[in-house]
Amino acid sequence: MTGATGHIGEHLCRRLWKEGAEIHAVSRKAQVDDRRDYKWWRADFRNTEATRSLLAAVQPDVVFHLAGCAIGKRGTDAVQPTLEHNLLATINLLLALTELGCGRIVLAGSLEEPIEGSSPVCSSPYAASKWAVRAYARMFHALYGTSVVNTRIFMVYGPGRQPPTRLVPYVISSLLSGEAPKLTSGEREIDWIYVDDVIEGLLACARSQDVLGGTVDLGSGCLTKVRTVALLIAGLLGTEIRPEFGAVADRQMEQVRVAEVRRTYDQIGWQPTTSLETGLRNTIDWFRAQDSHLEA
Repeated sequence: MTGATGHIGEHLCRRLWKEGAEIHAVSRKAQVDDRRDYKWWRADFRNTEATRSLLAAVQPDVVFHLAGCAIGKRGTDAVQPTLEHNLLATINLLLALTELGCGRIVLAGSLEEPIEGSSPVCSSPYAASKWAVRAYARMFHALYGTSVVNTRIFMVYGPGRQPPTRLVPYVISSLLSGEAPKLTSGEREIDWIYVDDVIEGLLACARSQDVLGGTVDLGSGCLTKVRTVALLIAGLLGTEIRPEFGAVADRQMEQVRVAEVRRTYDQIGWQPTTSLETGLRNTIDWFRAQDSHLEA
């Protein structure tokens, strides 16, 4: 598993460990796991030979590729890191697995990617890199028979460590600290998906034989405005503090896309089970527990 130290990666590692899987977790930085639950490897998949060497040593049955450079900035400074960490690293993984002739790779795509059958302009360097990854993955499957599954993961939230700039952790942390979160207009509609549901969807993608070479949506199938989510969090926290909408400018070319959950169910037999309110309650409980731990 790449990206094992990330939000989705941590949840997926724990879930696989419960099932008795042998987990090889990869990070660009050295990791220490005192419990010895996982075998940690240090590697940078931008390096072709390092990628080949690691995959040859592990001989994986399934690769969950969750690592990448997930930045939504529109500036030119986002072009090279997203190109290298998202596209180049994934191509090296696809090459290594294809040459070995073993293993399936499940790729973590994004709601920012343009949908199939359309020719839009990508909204950011990140979106362009993920779109290119999907194109290469489909080519590898068609030309070389590589066992690859593309997933399009929508806006994930839930307990655990997420970048503090992500909306849900930012709003919760700000309100728990007694501060009003400064947000955009809040009018963007987003498909929010709870992290545990995403984990079950990824596992289903690793098992299904009918999705190789294709793309699977992992989302809720519902659109909810940023404003609505922020106010729901405030209500669940029972605070009088209200977010400051409009304090931050809306980003250019924000995408509004909803997961095709009926098609996903037909593909892998998966559907989300956690409501937005339940998921946010669970997330708030986790943040409160962290605060209690720090105070203790």
